[in-house]
Amino acid sequence: MKLALIGYGKMGRLIEQVALERGYEVVFKVDVDENSQGEALTEANLRGVDVAIDFTMPQAVVRSAERITGLGINMVVGTTGWLSQLEAVRRMVEERGVGFVYGSNFSIGVNVFFRLMEAAATLFHEYSDYDPWIYEIHHRAKLDAPSGTALKLKQILENAYSGRQISVASNRAGAQPGEHTVGFDSEADTLTFTHTARSRLGFATGALRAAEWVRGKQGFYEFSETLSS
Repeated sequence: MKLALIGYGKMGRLIEQVALERGYEVVFKVDVDENSQGEALTEANLRGVDVAIDFTMPQAVVRSAERITGLGINMVVGTTGWLSQLEAVRRMVEERGVGFVYGSNFSIGVNVFFRLMEAAATLFHEYSDYDPWIYEIHHRAKLDAPSGTALKLKQILENAYSGRQISVASNRAGAQPGEHTVGFDSEADTLTFTHTARSRLGFATGALRAAEWVRGKQGFYEFSETLSS
């Protein structure tokens, strides 16, 4: 599989390392500073690419998707904070007949955590004395707060609680790759569920799994859909 890496920071470099270990070829890579207006995403630079993997910034996603899908190339987008434009990107992908995978978190462990929280919320919403809450912490350089993962957890809880507004507390400090806690609190006791990322490796391997899965496919998919087939 031939890859393009859109964003060549810590995540992009780790994805490249894992991809090369798996025998894939990285035919093009570009950092945000070299591609501020999408000018590097040309047909010549992306020739032969099977899948482009994007870990950049929220404001760059739509512009990159326009150029990359316009060349008939499938995409995996791990950037968060752009979902207000999700439907516009979905229409673009469907019109162009390419494949596209996005996700709030590409860790397989986090996606199992999502399913566990769906079950927990279904159980707890029957008991009015338990209040649900969410807390997340990431490294100081993470731009969006709450994180995409926290917003996904919020959506899961609010679906179970029939649209009730669930509070999310966010912190940005130090070098923490990411930790998310969901709690259910009452006067009698508290139950908490936590996922802690030890490194970015889980995100990199998940992004490559998504690239393997979407290669040659058409359609618009959330990452969790790639885990069930």
